[in-house]
Amino acid sequence: MPKLTALAVKNAKPGRHGDGEGLYLLVKPTGAKSWVLRIQADGKRHDIGLGSVDTSSKLNGGDREIDIPILQRKVLTLAEAREKAGLLRTAAKSGLDPIEERDRERRKIPTFREAAIAAHGSLQSGWTEKNAKAFLNSLEMHAYPALGRKRVHLISPSDIITTLEPIWTAKPQIAKKVRQRIGTVLNFAHAKGWRPTEAPQQSIGKGLPKQPKGGHFDVMPYDQVPDWVALLRSKYPTQGRRGQLLQIYTASRPGEVRGAQWGQFDLKARLWHRPASLMKEKVAHTVTLNSAAIELLERMRTDLGREPKATELVVPNRAGKMLSDAAFNKILRDAGLTHDTHGFRSSFRDWAAEKVPEIPDPVAEAAIAHQVPDEVVRAYKRTTFIEMRRTLLQKWSDYVLGKESTEK
Repeated sequence: MPKLTALAVKNAKPGRHGDGEGLYLLVKPTGAKSWVLRIQADGKRHDIGLGSVDTSSKLNGGDREIDIPILQRKVLTLAEAREKAGLLRTAAKSGLDPIEERDRERRKIPTFREAAIAAHGSLQSGWTEKNAKAFLNSLEMHAYPALGRKRVHLISPSDIITTLEPIWTAKPQIAKKVRQRIGTVLNFAHAKGWRPTEAPQQSIGKGLPKQPKGGHFDVMPYDQVPDWVALLRSKYPTQGRRGQLLQIYTASRPGEVRGAQWGQFDLKARLWHRPASLMKEKVAHTVTLNSAAIELLERMRTDLGREPKATELVVPNRAGKMLSDAAFNKILRDAGLTHDTHGFRSSFRDWAAEKVPEIPDPVAEAAIAHQVPDEVVRAYKRTTFIEMRRTLLQKWSDYVLGKESTEK
């Protein structure tokens, strides 16, 4: 049974005063008072400091202006000291390090601005100079006014929506980039243990109005992609049409498909190993191949009537050279559409966020070769990360094909 009372704590003389279950009140000759928990962990005795003593009537009455988690509180009433001691005893019984659990809550959680600077410093080596500079500049102009001073663990979907609303329809392309960069910061913060969840995606999309057409890339809404894929598959299989199908199936950039060589594909392992020279960020990237992509590639190889050379382009023009950068867009224009072929990546990304929310956001980012913090990859383990990407892209394959099984 507990031995101390609030009055006894207030009037305690110098020395060690036990409350029971390892909780002690320490009073120094100077009169300074603190709480200590004596606990057994891993066969060793530990004295864990919990914080100083709070005897103020206001806080004893529970009238706190800010609801601070109990493990994070450094000034404790008797009741709070008992609660904190109980949590740490439970942690020890569960095999956790009670000191580490206590200190985990004491770590300073950065503001969004501080987290953005940290993310920029950690990730910029994998970006182009232009993108690295634009990252902080765009956040400073459009995100810091609303989010800059807010602690990253407290940022909610409504905070992000409020941040984006002024530019979402007025500056749609900038808004999309700001949204993506906010997500990068929050995912980085999650990997660092500064916030419990990754960046929200689905709820943000539902809380913002539809953006007007126009801007840099005219994106085909993801719910129209299956019909477009069906139309491409129904027509004569030109290199351009096949190339665009491969681009859609793999959520790739057009240039990555136009420059793809047969030696980069391992159809048995269902992988496409893209060299750094093919990538926008000049970092090698491996794509998991879904059933739609595998079926298409096998049909193309069969139609060659021979084993292709490793350096041979997968979708060359008639001269065996790379297709022009306008080849894929011409297919859309010939069909009377204004969409940009590069926009199919955004179609995939929007679909992933809204229709497959159980797949973590960094997995979808990695699937389209966007930079993902190493800490995130380590958190999921590299093998699991690849398999989660494989699962996501297979779901995309099933979606755009309507679960059909034969490539035409």
